[in-house]
Amino acid sequence: MRLGWDEIKRRAKAFSEEWQDAHYEKGETQTFYNEFFELFGIKRRQVAIYEQRVKLLSKKHGFIDLFWPGTMLVEQKSSNLDLDKARGQALDYVEGVHPTDQPRWVLTCDFQRWRLLDLETGQELKFHLKDLHKHIAAFDFMLGRKVSFETQAGVTIKAAELMGKLHDALEESGYVGYDLEQLLVRLLFCLFADDTGIFQPKDIFLQLVENDTKPDGSNVGRVLNDLFDVLDMPENARQTTLQDELNAFPYVNGRLFAGRLRTPHFNTIMREHLLDAARHDWSGVSPAIFGSLFQSVMDAKERRAKGAHYTSEDNILKVIGPLFLDDLKAELKGIIKRKTARDKELAKFQNKLTRLTFFDPACGCGNFLVIAYREIRRLELEALKAQYGDQSIDAALLSRVTVDQFYGIEYEEFPARIAEVAMWMMDHIANNEINEAFRLNYARIPLKDSAHILHGDALEADWSALLPMERCSHIMGNPPFVGAKFQTQEQRVQVRRIAALGGSGGTLDYVAAWFLKAGQYLQANRRIRVAFVATNSICQGEQVAQLWPILFDRHGLEIVFAHRTFNWFSEARGKAHVHVVIIGLAHHDHEPAEKRLFSYPDIKGDPVETRHPGLTAYLFDAKGVANRHLVVKEESRPINSAGKVVIGSKPIDGGHYIFNAKERSDFLAKEPGAAKFLHPYVGSQEFINGGDRSILYLAKAAPNEIRQLPLTVERIARVREARKASKSTGTQALALEPTRFHVTVVPENPYLVIPEVSSERREYVPLGWLKPPTIPSNLVRILENASLFDFAILTSRAHMAWLAHIGGRLESRFRYSIGLVYNTFPWPDASPAQRSKIGALAQAVLDARAAHPTSSLADLYDPDTMPSNLRKAHAALDTAVDKLYRPAPFATDRDRVEHLFGRYEALVNPLERLGVAKNKRVARKMKAEEE
Repeated sequence: MRLGWDEIKRRAKAFSEEWQDAHYEKGETQTFYNEFFELFGIKRRQVAIYEQRVKLLSKKHGFIDLFWPGTMLVEQKSSNLDLDKARGQALDYVEGVHPTDQPRWVLTCDFQRWRLLDLETGQELKFHLKDLHKHIAAFDFMLGRKVSFETQAGVTIKAAELMGKLHDALEESGYVGYDLEQLLVRLLFCLFADDTGIFQPKDIFLQLVENDTKPDGSNVGRVLNDLFDVLDMPENARQTTLQDELNAFPYVNGRLFAGRLRTPHFNTIMREHLLDAARHDWSGVSPAIFGSLFQSVMDAKERRAKGAHYTSEDNILKVIGPLFLDDLKAELKGIIKRKTARDKELAKFQNKLTRLTFFDPACGCGNFLVIAYREIRRLELEALKAQYGDQSIDAALLSRVTVDQFYGIEYEEFPARIAEVAMWMMDHIANNEINEAFRLNYARIPLKDSAHILHGDALEADWSALLPMERCSHIMGNPPFVGAKFQTQEQRVQVRRIAALGGSGGTLDYVAAWFLKAGQYLQANRRIRVAFVATNSICQGEQVAQLWPILFDRHGLEIVFAHRTFNWFSEARGKAHVHVVIIGLAHHDHEPAEKRLFSYPDIKGDPVETRHPGLTAYLFDAKGVANRHLVVKEESRPINSAGKVVIGSKPIDGGHYIFNAKERSDFLAKEPGAAKFLHPYVGSQEFINGGDRSILYLAKAAPNEIRQLPLTVERIARVREARKASKSTGTQALALEPTRFHVTVVPENPYLVIPEVSSERREYVPLGWLKPPTIPSNLVRILENASLFDFAILTSRAHMAWLAHIGGRLESRFRYSIGLVYNTFPWPDASPAQRSKIGALAQAVLDARAAHPTSSLADLYDPDTMPSNLRKAHAALDTAVDKLYRPAPFATDRDRVEHLFGRYEALVNPLERLGVAKNKRVARKMKAEEE
């Protein structure tokens, strides 16, 4: 079976992980390159020779480490030896090779470092083993062709779009609803089966449509219905008079073709769309991503807006890898390396695979289930190959992992049916991999096993009725993200019922309900492990204090692995990007000693993994706290006597009191007497980016003054009417006092401004001072009578780290909450001398800003344009503030927030912190006595 490039890339990544960081000697060369050739499905011994003797121009003889005549020469060195010298040695060998056998490519390698030289172009590619999968395309010559790299994703997208055209044409003709959906699902199976060996010979479905249907399409529907009847009937039950073209199709079963559909009436265009789809090569289509693509093309409006889209395979592997796959791979690798009782352990491992069950309670078109099934089948195949090698055996009888170990719940029927078919498609691909390994021709037709996909609402369904808890091994998936403000009334009721928070019901995202229901479900089987993708809002901001005490305390769960915030995106056209986390959970009765944490220095890049004894709900190390279940709760006042921060003025005026520069000028031209009541009005936008807005402030205006201003009176009347029309009873009551703001904050002294929202790209939220008569809007927070020391602490990296990790977000932007960020922040202790020093460094920051008078704060704090003097001033201030917390420097913001979290605990739970400190002192004393 020809390997696709996605499969070769996958193999390359696994190969690099196997050999990564090891320091092999040259004697390992043959094992290394035998496995390397296997990445491409090539038996090395069929094409290349080890230790090929060659006569050099110096008349001496040398030995080429690996030689593929006419293609590639390899000079292999032990780890960390000079590759430049190896390159020269390899080129000497090339000169000694007969002209007809001279290679085009020269590879020099020390296992970890790779250099591939193209002698024809002179270009040399250099990379490390860990990045082999990223550069595997450079080795396309090993397949004997220069490939155009239409990836599996590209082939699959094309297939989905072809089906989309057929869907649209049928729908326009009035063939809609259940019949249309079922017809397309059946056609999907037929198209895939026609190119992958389920239907034999190849292309019999294409030939049926080409030869047995009329060019005008008038009998296509009848022919298809006849075919579906045949596919649903055992061969021995068919009429003897059935035409040969139909009788050639196998009995499929699996309920896929059961039930008669309303006959679709095709025309010429529809028939051509079907033929175009049938002529496409479906052997390269990925069942893992086709389902979502297929579903998306069914919605023409969505397709026009976004293009076809799906969840990338790499992102799915981020969930299932640490959930179960990594451990299973490591277990199998350990068994294969055993020298005794290996076959017995391999058989036990296969038995273990057959007992595992996998459940996705928001399965959509089955992406997670399909990838999980593929990976489990591949593990089983590796175990069989380790037992039987290249023997020609009936491995079909030994392959015992089936699709009926996989369970899902999907709200909509169409994707639920697609998920079932996608699992059958992947089952066939897995069977073909067995065929390739053991030289068989095996297919599981008729279909006997099926994935268990329930069409229903996962938050209403009884999960245990689908999959009894005691039989469940792993729960996984990507439940829907719907913020509290955007939930339907039904969704809001569901979340509040499951969370049972009482009061107003909380502000949990819809995805949180899946975490909570999974927590309830596994109480009867505490060995179940759970992993979901979620919006990152469940690990920051106000939701943390609502969700995690339930998961930690009510359900007894622990975070056993997590991916911190990263960019979850599709690899298809119209890429959908969203910032997410992945959370893996287990009951504390069965939690591992080490927890895995994946952090993203670049949220669009690759993660860095670290190991920890415990993780907090905020996804950082819990080593600095006595209670790793601690969550930060909103406070009504600062927890350590800092000054009071308040929001700015909120008029609720329907926009009638607020003016831009032109509106203000036009207004005053007609009513100059209103000038004394117009104040500069500044929110986050104006403060950071600049801008000129004003607001009418009339609370202190005398009635006789207002009556002399008719345009102002007219605006007061508009405000009264706007408030009366509000749905809020509080706003309606405010209509009785139309000149009063809903929130009135008019400082009489200079005040420090903290924007409510700021871009996550900035290293620092831009803070600064304003003074009367400027009125702050409700989109900034203010601290009156703030000192330079206050400014220094609030603009420091320490405070920024607290904001980034503890505060909430508006989309991906930082959102500054008084109750959650400012009032909970642990301020450092400082002597008068330290305060003075910190104040001077804060002034240096302000002076650095002042050196650029034409630049806005947006200009100054853009990471690409931030002036070096300002950056240096902030760095000096950060270092000084950090030293107020501890003498040792912080390596990262995560280090800072872990330390601050411990300080927060000391403020809110001093007795617990005292116990930890005492235990540490006792431990140190015992250690000293032992020494």
